[in-house]
Amino acid sequence: MRKGLHVPEESAPSFRDDVTVELVKHSAADTDVLFAARVSTLGEQSLDEVRKDPERSKGLLNYLMRDRHGSPFEHNSMTFFISAPIFVFREFHRHRVWSYNEESGRYRELRPVFYVPGRSRKLVQEGKPGRYVFLDGTDAQHKLVTEVMEASYRRSYAAYQEMLEAGIAREVARSVLPVGLFSTMYATCNARALMHFLSLRTKSEAATVPSFPQREIEMVAEKMEAIWAELMPLTHAAFVANGRVAP
Repeated sequence: MRKGLHVPEESAPSFRDDVTVELVKHSAADTDVLFAARVSTLGEQSLDEVRKDPERSKGLLNYLMRDRHGSPFEHNSMTFFISAPIFVFREFHRHRVWSYNEESGRYRELRPVFYVPGRSRKLVQEGKPGRYVFLDGTDAQHKLVTEVMEASYRRSYAAYQEMLEAGIAREVARSVLPVGLFSTMYATCNARALMHFLSLRTKSEAATVPSFPQREIEMVAEKMEAIWAELMPLTHAAFVANGRVAP
């Protein structure tokens, strides 16, 4: 660390190898899909009418998923709180049928929480784009990644603090911070948008179309899928049974 750079003890960087996904609020149930689908042939129905034949409901959900009648899956909403590295959010924001609000480095001092891959994270990429695989790294490679990343994070955050202490605006000083910095956001979607996200951001043997997500965004996707599967179990089962293809 160059002379003059000092990170106050209360601002010392911390390191994580995981992500946080929490359900903040929702209006999401399998019946939301059934209401929307049946209005085209039956008109308005009561909740009791929708619920009275669960096997028929499974069949309808499977039909909608299989034949890709997607709009009935849009009549619901889920809002998640997510804490993950910035580079994960840059991939996340490519999914446009969502609503996002992320913390801003213009308006608050960013906290020194950084991502360092855990021991289970595969480090070595072999093969050409589209035909590559990831392999476990050696102990020496994992040690190198940890030491180099932590040292780099400490230097960048010390530089950030130095500029803030000199009166530099937060929106200028944040430029030295890396994409491994953790950020937080609220993300809102419906089941159809979530299924599209999951089809691209998870790797599954059940998938008709293979996907090769970066592990860190897959960690987010796995947590979101587990929450959604509890909210809409019949819809989730139909999604899996039909090759994890978004309708």
